[in-house]
Amino acid sequence: MTTTTRILTGTLAGAMLIAGSAQADRSDWPQSFTVGTASQGGTYFVYGSGWANLIADELGVSGGGEVTGGPNQNLALVHTGDLALGLTTMGPAAEALAGESPLAPGVKLDNVCALFPMYETPFSIATLANSGIESISDIPDGATIGFGPAASTSDTYFPAILEELGVNFERRNGGWNDLGGQLQDGLIDVIAFAAGIPIPAVSQLEVQTDVNIIEFTEEEQQQVIDAFPVSPFQIPASTYQTLEEDARAVSMWNFTIAGCDLPEDFVYEITKLSMENNDRMRDIHRSAQFSVPENIEYNTVLPFHPGAVRWYEENGYEIPADLKL
Repeated sequence: MTTTTRILTGTLAGAMLIAGSAQADRSDWPQSFTVGTASQGGTYFVYGSGWANLIADELGVSGGGEVTGGPNQNLALVHTGDLALGLTTMGPAAEALAGESPLAPGVKLDNVCALFPMYETPFSIATLANSGIESISDIPDGATIGFGPAASTSDTYFPAILEELGVNFERRNGGWNDLGGQLQDGLIDVIAFAAGIPIPAVSQLEVQTDVNIIEFTEEEQQQVIDAFPVSPFQIPASTYQTLEEDARAVSMWNFTIAGCDLPEDFVYEITKLSMENNDRMRDIHRSAQFSVPENIEYNTVLPFHPGAVRWYEENGYEIPADLKL
């Protein structure tokens, strides 16, 4: 056997061993997975479905996004194992972990682990330009307001926020696309969104009609920050055609989640793929520009999955001891 042949044979044998090892490492991986998103027409659906396709394509595991009621339902379904992965916001996550989820009162949903930060969810308000509503104080008594799917982040927090600001309203639930159609048809007066920007349903409305994006006054913003687990936020003017300058709002952080009992290697590869390919994540939705490891600090609630912890620590990011299993 020549030296070249020995080298080639050794290289091939090594490659086979690596391939065999990789195959063995996948022995406990799920054969398929589902990502819980939210209603069509919202950012969760676009982000979650695109992320699911990225995972499936790159890791060779069958998977996709699923329409759900949003963060609260995703927490419950990931906890029970009906969904492997999902998207949620920190407010509902804290309530779920404390046994205060509106979908499972008294049950601590503690089989839910964080993976990585997504983006901030601004709370924003839209109405038709011909409504005459240009501020929150302009919303008439008894106005019909769409708050998104029942038990979503928007439906959980926005009614209470508007009540805090003295708005009297009739509540309407539904998917964002459906509510956008109702607004355009004059069946509701206002939509109160809690979704990553740009919100597809608002962008679609702008193409078809004139809309007003309603911002919080400084006083309203501070009043809401004092009363709820939210932060100050500015919706950049570049987000929508309608905006001529940045719009004042409040926001809440979103994280991807996984069942804590999912295989560590599987979650490690998902985290690695998501955190090392931000350009591809931004191709899914531009709000993914904030889906970077530096923003893990905004999760102070859920433990990180051991697979995610491994990737972060390998890459120099510290996870607090109380956020490890």
